[in-house]
Amino acid sequence: MISVLLTVLLCFLGIVGAAIWKAWPLLPRCTPTALRNLPGPPNPSWFYGNMKHIQAKDNSVPQERWLAEYGPHIVYKGFLNEDRLFTLDARALNHILTHSADYRKPEVARRNLAKVLGEGILFTEGEQHRRQRRILNPAFGPAQIRDLTEIFVQKAIELRDIWDAQMMGDGVPNARLDVLSGLTKTTLDVIGLAGFGYRFNALNPTGEPNEFNEAFQQLFLPRTFTVFVIMKNFFPILDIIPDEASKCIQRARGVMRRIGKELIAEKKAEIERELAEGTEKKGVKRGDLQGRDLLTLLLKANMAMDIPDNQRLSDEDVLARAFLAAGHDTTSTGTTWCLYALTQAPDVQKKLREELFTLNTDAPTMDELNSLPYLDAVVRETLRLHAPVPLTSRVAIKDDVIPVSEPFVDRYGRVQDSIKVSKGSSIMIPILALNRSKKYWGEDALEFKPERWAHPADAVASIPGVWSNILTFIGGPRACIGYRFSLVEMKALIFVLVRAFEFALAVPPEDIQSKTNVVQRPKLRSAPKEGHQMPLLVTRYVRGSQS
Repeated sequence: MISVLLTVLLCFLGIVGAAIWKAWPLLPRCTPTALRNLPGPPNPSWFYGNMKHIQAKDNSVPQERWLAEYGPHIVYKGFLNEDRLFTLDARALNHILTHSADYRKPEVARRNLAKVLGEGILFTEGEQHRRQRRILNPAFGPAQIRDLTEIFVQKAIELRDIWDAQMMGDGVPNARLDVLSGLTKTTLDVIGLAGFGYRFNALNPTGEPNEFNEAFQQLFLPRTFTVFVIMKNFFPILDIIPDEASKCIQRARGVMRRIGKELIAEKKAEIERELAEGTEKKGVKRGDLQGRDLLTLLLKANMAMDIPDNQRLSDEDVLARAFLAAGHDTTSTGTTWCLYALTQAPDVQKKLREELFTLNTDAPTMDELNSLPYLDAVVRETLRLHAPVPLTSRVAIKDDVIPVSEPFVDRYGRVQDSIKVSKGSSIMIPILALNRSKKYWGEDALEFKPERWAHPADAVASIPGVWSNILTFIGGPRACIGYRFSLVEMKALIFVLVRAFEFALAVPPEDIQSKTNVVQRPKLRSAPKEGHQMPLLVTRYVRGSQS
């Protein structure tokens, strides 16, 4: 009897020990870190830290207030008493982003993304990540995006015609429309065609159900952060307890994996057939990539003869990278916030429309879109002031000293010329807060002013972004590889829609709230249970009439 009890006890202790061992890298540091000498707000809860307060407010607002109150570098508490460094110092952020081997994506974030897209490339770091990035980069160059622009424009025209038909059906010249919904469906169709050469038909309201479309939408639904979800993030063994969200993700992943394999097999066969029939008998080279969609481009890049076999990606990695790069959520959200900004600046909307009509075409090329300076300024200003992803994070994998632009006083009154971090420390990358910081952008930093891009402030030159001296697409070796795709798609949507319609806000401006679940989507304070939406009054624009 005793031996049976002892066996059961040892098994139980073994399970607990295994759970702790697996969870240990994911757990926040509960012991003091080098960051504890930095000032910050009081901690109201050992479990939630400052997170409830942050989630109750608009994006980055609490952190910006704490910076004003406590100084240029602060620490606040995440879940389970985790210290989080928050700084707007461009030199410090440049150090963190350029030393990507020392500051990596948090294990929790990578685990959550892996549940959706699989592991593979998402877990690569250091030299392996650099090699894989070199394989993928040619598929996202200007020449490749130029070939995809026709798809962006076609889908924008389809959305325009749907909105116009809705007004005609109602017999009115205008309508109250949730533009977020329409733009989300449009960019989902774009990721289908431009990403995989596959028709999601999300914009077709009378179409048959599409298995791939439904699975994709299920995977990227906004999720609610319950206590159980939080605990599962830090204790992976809890994944054995099924819940509706995890079962839904598993079903959707199964569908996407099956259809994804079919698409990859078809496209590989097409590539091999083209090689057999064409003049390039010696195989694919990275220097001459062409294709009808990102998946084809990525497969060609991965099949190139000048890549060693041990550096090639798996088919699952290629598929996951195509999903991530095309990022329909960020483009639809960015375009939604652009239309909102134009409702709050009618003169900007009018000036932009006048420039758009200088192109005598309904279907511009990428080069024609990029030739419009005011459209470019409007896109830059939107992505500065309304960055779709407002915040991301990194974790220090070793003790380090982060340089800063100027000395500061810590919580003990001592002057410091750097920030010391301990291994395991969490560092927030304040995309939105830095993009609208008065220190860099001046006193009008919170205003939507595309004209600022004619002569940007000198201070913004130090911001370590990969594009336009803003942090929207991050910077350093981990910068967003698909940013050109997103920019041209966004310009195509704005070009088509602003030429066709005038936009006005359908609710008071103070009713609009930005809430984040990976990307910052708009909600109504007056109707939080109705989910994410952006209700605008959309009116047909008749050229030559007075606005």
